[in-house]
Amino acid sequence: MQDRVLIAGGGIGGLALALTLHQIGVPFTVYEAVRQLAPLGVGINIQPNAVRELFDLGLGQDDLDSIGVPSREWALLGRNGNEIYSEPRGLEAGYNWPQYSVHRGQLHMLLYRTLVARAGADSVRLGHEVTGYTRNSDGSVTAQIRRAEGDITHVSGRLLIGADGIHSNVRAAMHPDQPPIHWGGAVMWRGTTLAQPIRSGSSFVGLGSHRQRIVFYPIGAADPETGLAVTNWIAEVTQDNSEGWKNAGWFRRVEIAEFAHHFADWRYDWLDVPDMLSRADIAYENPMIDRDPVSTWQDGPVALMGDAAHAMYPTGSNGASQAIIDARILGAMMIAHGVNADALAAYDEKLCGPVSELILRNRGAGPFGLLNMVDERCGGVFDDIDAVIPAEERAEFMARYKAAAGFAIEQLNAAPPTIASDARVTETVPA
Repeated sequence: MQDRVLIAGGGIGGLALALTLHQIGVPFTVYEAVRQLAPLGVGINIQPNAVRELFDLGLGQDDLDSIGVPSREWALLGRNGNEIYSEPRGLEAGYNWPQYSVHRGQLHMLLYRTLVARAGADSVRLGHEVTGYTRNSDGSVTAQIRRAEGDITHVSGRLLIGADGIHSNVRAAMHPDQPPIHWGGAVMWRGTTLAQPIRSGSSFVGLGSHRQRIVFYPIGAADPETGLAVTNWIAEVTQDNSEGWKNAGWFRRVEIAEFAHHFADWRYDWLDVPDMLSRADIAYENPMIDRDPVSTWQDGPVALMGDAAHAMYPTGSNGASQAIIDARILGAMMIAHGVNADALAAYDEKLCGPVSELILRNRGAGPFGLLNMVDERCGGVFDDIDAVIPAEERAEFMARYKAAAGFAIEQLNAAPPTIASDARVTETVPA
């Protein structure tokens, strides 16, 4: 085991890294705290830069079609239903790769099934939580692991990658004085409902203001008989956060009646929000939270990735996408530098600064910042958006965000593969 890469966390980022290491010939083991993986969560978006990486990992369009639907449009509408901004997405926008709206849990399970099929069931140790680590004098690292049965064991490896989420034990050990989780005041309620797709038939729609909005998009193809598609929705209200988050826990199942009153009069010819919410099978509440950026994601043979490195507000739909990008950049750096701390330093140098800026950009509302601008200029009420924010200004705002998030069309289409199809780590890595 000492020559392996140890991966703390078997979420989307950890499994994407495991698939990448298997692809380039690096031994690894994933340690995941839960005893059994399950398709948890609701909808997320996978941006074209991350879809490209999934394709390069051998996951095809058929695989992604089985868990989601290609996105065709991104649109922002004011509270009165008038359009603020819209643009095509994915292939229709000119990318060489589609954008996907998928069920988060189904993507997670697709990655897990693919990894087990390629690397074997023993590549993921369920019921094993990495609780800390010790750097060794020979440059290796020893992870402290608590098993589900309660006993503690220690495993040494070449590297340890903390992919263990926003509550990361690896990050806490690396940055013991980090500030607590940051809540900006927004509360989100999430769920899914069978609904009639609108606009393009596969549109991501944000409706309302920066203080109160509904976001919804299909995460599956419409049924040919009923015309209905599984539609992911997020209902969001900004509250006073001066006293911090008071509810127990950061994620809980709730009854629709607990929050539906905020949107009781949100009815349009093309959408009945109260009806959409009332027909949901299940709903979850969680505050919109992130963590303040840290100065580095690396401590010698240890590095952070995914939410452990850069938990961010989901306003830009790039949390899972960035975790996939992290995994691929880590793999590319191991090809370039070997399976060692130099590779982690190169990864940290490339991503920590720019992604830390993205955390703060998302905290400032990300692409939904257009809603803030509308509120500031007209109180959110308008008939002609061009008279409030000219089209050129809206387009420039979105272009800046896409460039910061790493999926500007021209740059992404022109970029070479992160990892060439035949690339392997050339140093001898014992099995």
